[in-house]
Parts: sequence; structure tokens; C-alpha cells
Amino acid sequence: MKDSFIETPPPAPLRGSTSPSLARRREEEDGGEAKRTEGGFGIYVHWPFCLSKCPYCDFNSHVVTNVDQRQWADAFVRELTYMRALTGPRLVNSIFFGGGTPSLMDVATVEAVLEAIARLWHVEADVEISLEANPTSVEATRFRGYRAAGVNRLSLGVQSLDDKELKFLGRLHTADEALKAIGLARDIFPRLSFDLIYARPGQTPDAWARELRMALTHAVDHLSLYQLTIEEGTAFARLYEKGSFKLPDEDEAVALYELTGEICGEAELSAYEVSNYAKPQAECQHNLVYWRYGDYVGVGPGAHGRLTTAEGRIATAAMKAPGAWLASVEANNHGLETREIVSASEQGDEMMLMGLRLDEGVSLARYERLTAHALDESRVKSLVGQGLLARHGDRIAATPEGRLVLNGVLGRLLA
Repeated sequence: MKDSFIETPPPAPLRGSTSPSLARRREEEDGGEAKRTEGGFGIYVHWPFCLSKCPYCDFNSHVVTNVDQRQWADAFVRELTYMRALTGPRLVNSIFFGGGTPSLMDVATVEAVLEAIARLWHVEADVEISLEANPTSVEATRFRGYRAAGVNRLSLGVQSLDDKELKFLGRLHTADEALKAIGLARDIFPRLSFDLIYARPGQTPDAWARELRMALTHAVDHLSLYQLTIEEGTAFARLYEKGSFKLPDEDEAVALYELTGEICGEAELSAYEVSNYAKPQAECQHNLVYWRYGDYVGVGPGAHGRLTTAEGRIATAAMKAPGAWLASVEANNHGLETREIVSASEQGDEMMLMGLRLDEGVSLARYERLTAHALDESRVKSLVGQGLLARHGDRIAATPEGRLVLNGVLGRLLA
């Protein structure tokens, strides 16, 4: 089980986004106030650099230590400007700096990106602005600068609270450094989350329960909890093929997943998504844009986007290699490798694939609007009868049993 990140209480506004003169100028230029986007509208900024490559990671990340931050800030702003021409006026609900390790960005780089977004789009006064960070002491010193720049939610890549396991996972920090970073972040940011990886080799339910309960004593109101998976092309994939370690079998993994839900439930964090747990109103707003099949701009190497435009809904994907992306932006104002129309049937499939991860499920009426046809009612009834789906008026959602076999449910629903 694997996906995205975290969240909590009311955020501070994006610096400059509430300026009346700026808002009036944007409205005049746009011919009126921006409308809300169904499912929300988010902006994702990908920082592709890390200090080291974790053995389980298949994200687009590269170990580079010498980066021209001003050059990269300028490139982000240029690609954002290009994307604004595609989207037209929109109301921004969320901004997410992901990676890689975005906490290696200079504060000035983050400021430049946020100021550009405020110039280019309308920004909600309570916009969620998230930044992923690693809990090393060097990066933690940047936290106050990010907060001053406008970041109001930090997502910490803790992964484990056990030093031996952190070493196995290739992390550079210790458990003590992680706890100190969590404490510092809680003092600085109104919203905080961190993620952990479980179902590790040899991990028993008792050991995971102890670690998770310890994490919950430090968490605010959101955790992302992912089962360790072997991704193609990673160092772990090569070691796993050699038999260097074993993962829990399917029954053991299911038991750990169910235990995770029970313990988080005791702490009043519900599984609002397959791998994400939050108190009410503390869900990650940016990832909800993805799961609710909203629109999102993706800038930076390897970033993806989904945008409703005059030509239809389009999928964008940027070049993965940082050097190639940077050169393309400097030559063409964007680093896009592909820009394709998403067909009506593909939109329906994508909406179901994302939406059934959420406990709120998906709207059947919206599916029909996107695809111009209804789901097969007999398949829906069959899955409801087997206890794999629940139906509440217009909406269907995967049950706890259905989440355990979600790929199978989707396969039968969309066949």
C-alpha cells in the first residue's frame, strides 16, 4: 500500500494572496472572479534532488548537492507562467512542494514560487501550503524560514522510530533526530504530519503496535502509514530478488493493516484513505484534490498534471531528467514531455481508481457526466451484496473488506 501525504487545523494565508489591489488586478485581467473547480484545484512543485537515494524509493529523485537555486527558482516561475496560460483563471485550494527532498530548497526559492502563484492565480485565503521535509538537524533549521515564506503544513519523512530500521531503510536521520524535528515542527507550523513505513522484514504485530502507539503520542492529527512495497528498479528490488530479505506474507500484511486501523481508531484518527489517517477536518487537502479527481498543475522534473482546458481534459508529464527539464524550460518556457487528451472513458476509470481509495467514495452521477454512460448496475449490486462496496444514495464506497482487494473490485466494476 503506497500513496501520498499529511495534514491538520486552520492554515495561515499565502503571503500576498489577500492583497486587495492584487486581487482586483487579477479579476480585471481575468474578466471576473475565478470559479471553483470540481474536486478542487492544486499546484504541485517537484524538487528532484536528495542527499541520498533511499533503497525503497522509485520517485524521480537524484543525488545532487550543488544546485543553482536562483536558476531553479526562475525555471519554476517560467513553467508556472506557461501553465497559467493553459488553465486560465482558477481558485487555488492547495500547493504542495514534493520530491526528492524539498527541504533542501532555499527559503528564497520557496518564496519565489509562492509569490509567482499568487500573481498568476486567485489563491484561497485558507490555502493549504505543504512542504515535504526530512528530519535531519540541518534541514530543521530551515523550518522557520519556510513558515515565514507561507508554508503552513509540513510533511516529515520519518519512516520509522527505530534506529536499526532507519538504517535498513537507508535513512540519514536517527529516531532521536526525528522526534526533535517533530517537536520543532509542532511549534512552528499550524499543520503537521509525518509518514511511517510498516510491514518491514521480520516486523511483528506487537513491535508495530508499540512503534505506532509511540508515533501517535507525537502526532498532531494526521499520519500517512504505508506498507513497504518492492518497486521495480530500486535497490530493494535487486536485494529482494537475491533473497536478501523477506516481506510479510499476504495474511501477515492484512493483519498489520487491520491492526493499524484499530490503533489509529483508538486515537480518533480514521482511515479517510487507504494509507492516510486523520481526525475530522484534518485531511490532507492537496491529496484530496487527486483523490476527488480535481485539477492540478504539475511543475518540475517528472511532475504530472490533470487539467480541464478549452481542448478538453489533458494529462501533462514533464521530462524526468533535471538537466533536460531545465534546458527545455529555458528554451521553451516549459519542460513538458507529453500533453495528451484524456478520453471520456479514461476519465471515468481514473476517477474510480482514485475515488474508491477514499472512505467518502465517488459520485455515480459525476461518473456518468464524465463518461456519458452509467456504471453497470448489476456489477454494483453484486459488489454491494458481497460486502465489498457500500452504497449511500448517489455515492459508492469501498468497505473495509473491499479496500483489502481494491484492485479486484475496480477490475470487476470497470470491466
